[in-house]
Amino acid sequence: MTTIGDRVRESRLAAGLSQTALAGNAFSPSYISLIEAGHREPTDAALGVLAERLGTTLEFLKHGEDGPNEARTRLELDYARLDLASGDAAGAVHRIGALDLTVVTPVLRVEALSTLARAHELLGELETAITLLEPLLAETQQRPDHLRAAVLTTALVGCYLEAGDLHRAVEVGERTLADLDSADLVGTDEHLRLASTVLWAYVERGDLLYATHRAAELVRLAESLGTPRGRGSVYWNAALVAEQRRDYELAQRYTERALALLSEGEPDRDLPRLRVNYAWLLLRSEPADPHAALEQIDRAEPGLNAVGSALDVARLQVERSRAHLMLGDEAAAESDARAALAGLGDSPRLEAATAHIALGDVLDARGDHEGASTAFQWGADMLGMMAATRHSAGVWRDLGDRYLRRGDVDAAARAFDRALREAGFQPSVPTGAPRETWSLGG
Repeated sequence: MTTIGDRVRESRLAAGLSQTALAGNAFSPSYISLIEAGHREPTDAALGVLAERLGTTLEFLKHGEDGPNEARTRLELDYARLDLASGDAAGAVHRIGALDLTVVTPVLRVEALSTLARAHELLGELETAITLLEPLLAETQQRPDHLRAAVLTTALVGCYLEAGDLHRAVEVGERTLADLDSADLVGTDEHLRLASTVLWAYVERGDLLYATHRAAELVRLAESLGTPRGRGSVYWNAALVAEQRRDYELAQRYTERALALLSEGEPDRDLPRLRVNYAWLLLRSEPADPHAALEQIDRAEPGLNAVGSALDVARLQVERSRAHLMLGDEAAAESDARAALAGLGDSPRLEAATAHIALGDVLDARGDHEGASTAFQWGADMLGMMAATRHSAGVWRDLGDRYLRRGDVDAAARAFDRALREAGFQPSVPTGAPRETWSLGG
């Protein structure tokens, strides 16, 4: 059985302290040695001093995880995780918010607050999630606990990606990756998952050449060192890079490999999200395969409804709308597009712009050209409120195609121009240049 001495020793080693450093001016190193060997029972006053220096609690040193505060908090945290698994993120927020985290160990506090951040992310409250994760990461890096820091960083990078702050996503991710490299933890699941998430930040930022090179390196590393889960994460993000290069055949091969690897483990949020991405590819392959896409979506839906965020569910509904429209089921396509918009609310999200475009496609197909124009304009207005990314450039391009198809050449030209600007291509002709010096056919 674990004793007080065992817990003092384990906490000291975790804190990176020697017996002399832990003793300080209050105790002798030999006294610490006697406690750890089980030959001396410290008083509560002595344990209180040691707990403060070790960054833990007196209760934990005396009772371990069986202490009343620790046990009660762990039980409530387990219930909060069940809330998340059942899709009740708001319930998890309420449950964790009622806990007193000042009376538990730092490790349990980190677990509780990172779960709280996850719940806020699922509710679409990205700013709140980031506010929780940033100080948690700083605390964890000071210990240092490299693997836990990697898990927190992966969550934080994901939030920054969703929020559109790509430079901060890369900055935070690369700093933790450097720490993992220094600690000789390259190739662990935590490293591969973080590196794969940062890879997507480079893609979104427009660094496609570097992302392609980095993806190839990660695939080689994952194949030599990674577990199935770590390799699955790498193949998934390598597929996203190939997708951005419009190499849909390679993207599909990588995605199929990722699905096979991630299906071997415990079910979680990653697998259904990957199925939705596979459906996206199937709808854009030549020829498109809407039946296979719907099959992937049907398999993803239960998992995303249980543990996915509002953005995850909206992406699924938009892709299902597109598949139904390809199959001629306009009623189902419209229902899915409107459901996606209802779930996203009025916040200016890229997913909302995409859903408006999907709705416009359906209304156009049904002959409601005025309604389609309104939907496309809503999509354009939302895009105009967001920061430029490579992904938003692609959505502007999609919108331009719609305007061109409907004969609105001026609106199409504006959308294509915006797509080029957001992809990093700025006008090369001086705005004050005489028209006859640059016009085509002049």
